[in-house]
Amino acid sequence: MNAIVIDGKSVAARLRAAVGAEVARLPYQPGLAVVIVGEDPASQVYVRNKEKAALAAGIAGRTIRLPATTSEAELLAVVRGLNADPAVDGILVQLPLPAPLRAQPIIDAIDPAKDVDGLHPVNAGRLANGLPGLVACTPSGVMKLLAEAGATLRGARAIVLGRSVLVGRPVAALLTNADATVTIVHSRTRDLQAECRRADIVIAAIGRPEMIRGDWIGPGAVVIDVGINRIADGSLVGDVAFAEASAVAGAITPVPGGVGPMTIACLLENTVIAAKARRV
Repeated sequence: MNAIVIDGKSVAARLRAAVGAEVARLPYQPGLAVVIVGEDPASQVYVRNKEKAALAAGIAGRTIRLPATTSEAELLAVVRGLNADPAVDGILVQLPLPAPLRAQPIIDAIDPAKDVDGLHPVNAGRLANGLPGLVACTPSGVMKLLAEAGATLRGARAIVLGRSVLVGRPVAALLTNADATVTIVHSRTRDLQAECRRADIVIAAIGRPEMIRGDWIGPGAVVIDVGINRIADGSLVGDVAFAEASAVAGAITPVPGGVGPMTIACLLENTVIAAKARRV
């Protein structure tokens, strides 16, 4: 069996185009503010990509760059200023924050109506309760890729490897809300391999390069690889051994080019959703 490769770049491009068309129809310009603290190279790349994507979609992007020496009080003051700014519809604080800054107090300070990263406890709680709200971008992208693959979620056995608040927990909630039977597994789970092999849908977000081998995958399963890991030769690989899994799975995302492009596209979509909700 040769798995269908789910082209995240193509799906993301269609979503960005749809967002741009929606923005063009609005009588106002949605505004997105991204806050970055410090000089982490990966974060700098992510923020530049978000700036470019927002501009291309017609969204008014603003980036606030703060030094690594910024105190928690100073960062909170910036967030509160953005909360009060009527031109800002979406706020994203780029993670991770440099030590000793703590992420949770900053996330908690963001106005839930402007929380386009979907991480505020209000939005996370609404998702857990099956209520509408702003959904974390990567999990939202995962669901769109499952739809692209034609995956049947109702009644399906889905396994989520990883229980982070960024991906694992919200994607498990989305799958549950879609009537899948969901198992979250993690480092303490007994016999991970057997749990994986039982699943119709595998969501890998565990952060270990190529940990999930081909013999972990059940025949015909849909595999969404959220992991992105740089290995010794400088290349990027996912949490799934792609070549091995492709010989067994029904459909699979590549790394890079799978989930990654969806995250920014869903951020833009969330910005428009937030703007429309705030300006009704």
